[in-house]
Amino acid sequence: MQRIRGMMRDRAAEMLRSGSVSKVLGWEKGEFAYDETPAIFTSADELCSDNELGGLVYDGFSSAMLSKYLINATKKDKEGKAPKALVFLKPCDSYSFAHLLKERKVERENVYAVGVECRGMLDIEKIRLKGAKSIKSVEESGDSVNVSSFTKDYTFPRGEVLLEKCVTCKGLDFKYCDEVIGGGNEINWNRLDRFAGVEMIEEMTPEERFNFWRGELSRCIRCNACRNACPVCSCNKCVFDNTDSGVQSKANADSFEENMFHIIRAFHVAGRCTDCGECSRVCPRNIPLQLLNRKFIKDIDALYGEYQAGEDIEQKSPLTDYQFGDAEPSVIYKRGGGV
Repeated sequence: MQRIRGMMRDRAAEMLRSGSVSKVLGWEKGEFAYDETPAIFTSADELCSDNELGGLVYDGFSSAMLSKYLINATKKDKEGKAPKALVFLKPCDSYSFAHLLKERKVERENVYAVGVECRGMLDIEKIRLKGAKSIKSVEESGDSVNVSSFTKDYTFPRGEVLLEKCVTCKGLDFKYCDEVIGGGNEINWNRLDRFAGVEMIEEMTPEERFNFWRGELSRCIRCNACRNACPVCSCNKCVFDNTDSGVQSKANADSFEENMFHIIRAFHVAGRCTDCGECSRVCPRNIPLQLLNRKFIKDIDALYGEYQAGEDIEQKSPLTDYQFGDAEPSVIYKRGGGV
């Protein structure tokens, strides 16, 4: 990964110095070894800095998706001019970038998209569950992850400590990138069926299913992290920020309000969700929001034919394009298997 990072730095610094782009979207170090954060670099010196909390980084904790930051990063100024930004995209991120292009949230000419090699991102919570506490450092070595804590050192197989969205990775091809750095993408872990969890939910009785989601969603603290990270939650003003909606409060006013927030959000992104998994990754309460969205994806595939948001910006979404053979309400009611 050090080699890839060096190539990323060199390419981005070259484009900043030449004036081809005015900013670079990447990742920088956080307070700990495992909390890298999105960053915008505007100079080559800043980008290539090796200060403790400076410079572009890229490793197994560069999991935050950068696509959505392009909306504000390429926004027109008062004179109507839009800056051009270079953005680094992992394969799954490029699907979200493509969908933003499709919905005209981002203009293609304002972005130089660079795909970067990905071997799967690490999940710090899985590392902690394996016994590693008070973590000082995490180093990747081939298919192993070496963790050093204040009390003990650990070595874990990489495939056992990957983010859930990586374990069920939908593919390692890039969408609409101008160039690719590394390109040695390879899934060398046991990739699971991304709809296996949905099928387990579908096997429940309606009462069991209701209780399952009631229990999961009741943990919501309305921090809006899922909404803010989601690349297709990009309305200028969300209904939940509308003072006339009656649901603007951050705290839940009643026992159903936390359910309503997620149900409305899930319907809003239905047919548009790229299955990036950012909603689940950023949730501080570990609510399996990606599972809810995948139920919608699975149903849409069954009712209207297989469709992957972000796959093709010219392809119309099943829910915004009527075909003569589309499923009728009676078909849906007979089918059953609700959320």
